[in-house]
Amino acid sequence: MAEYQTIRTAGTVRTAEIDVGLRAHMNKVYGVMSAGLMVTFLVAWAIGSNDALLGIFRDPITLRPNILGWVAMFAPLGMIFMMGAAVRKMSAAGVRTFFYVFSAVMGLSLAYVFAAFTGISIAQTFLVTAIAFAGLSLWGYTTKKDISGWGSFLIMGVIGLIVASVINIFLGSPAIMFAVSIIGLLIFAGLTAYDTQRLKTEYVAHASHGDEEWLDKSATMGAVGLYINFINMFQFLLAFMGGQE
Repeated sequence: MAEYQTIRTAGTVRTAEIDVGLRAHMNKVYGVMSAGLMVTFLVAWAIGSNDALLGIFRDPITLRPNILGWVAMFAPLGMIFMMGAAVRKMSAAGVRTFFYVFSAVMGLSLAYVFAAFTGISIAQTFLVTAIAFAGLSLWGYTTKKDISGWGSFLIMGVIGLIVASVINIFLGSPAIMFAVSIIGLLIFAGLTAYDTQRLKTEYVAHASHGDEEWLDKSATMGAVGLYINFINMFQFLLAFMGGQE
C-alpha cells in the first residue's frame, strides 16, 4: 500500500512538472510569435508610410507591384519551405533568427497595407484579429475534443487557397477574392485551434525526454505556425473591415 502511494505521489508530481513546463513552453511560443508580429508591422509601417521607400516595391499611386514587389510577395512562401528543410541543421538560436528575418520580409510584402487602408481601420482589424486569435487558441488549448483529424483537411484547404489566389492575380475577379477571403478566414481560424492543440500534445509527448534543444526549436516553429495563422486572419479580415485611403 505504501509503495502504491509512493508511485501515485510520484505520478502526481510528474504531472505537475509537465503542467508547469507546458505553460512555460507555450509562453515562449506566444512571446516569439508576438516579437515576430512586432517586427512585421514595424517594417510594414516604415515602408508603407513612406512613398519613396514604397516606390522601390510598388507604384505609390496604383500600388501595383514591380519586379521587386513580386519578389517581396512570394519571398515569405519560399522562406517557409527553406525553414522546414533547414530547421534540423540549424541551432535553436539560428531558427529563431531565421524567423525574425522571415518576419521582416513579411513586413515588406504587407507594406502596401499602410498605403491602401486608413490607420484606424488597420488598428481595428488588428484588434479584432487579436481577440479572435486569442479565443481560438484558448479553445484549442483547453478543449478535451481531439481535433488532430482536422490537420490534413485544413492543409489541403491552404493549398487550394494558394492556387486560387495565384490564379486570381491574373483574373482580378472580385467574386473569387470574396470567396477566398471567407474560406481563408475559416481555414486559418481552424488552424489556430488545431496548431495550439498540436503544440500542447507534442510537448507532453516529448517532455520526458528532456531535450532542451528540441523544445527550444519546437517553441520557435510553433510560433511560426501561429504567426502565419494570425497574419492570414488579419489580411482576410482587412478585406471586409479595411477602410480605403
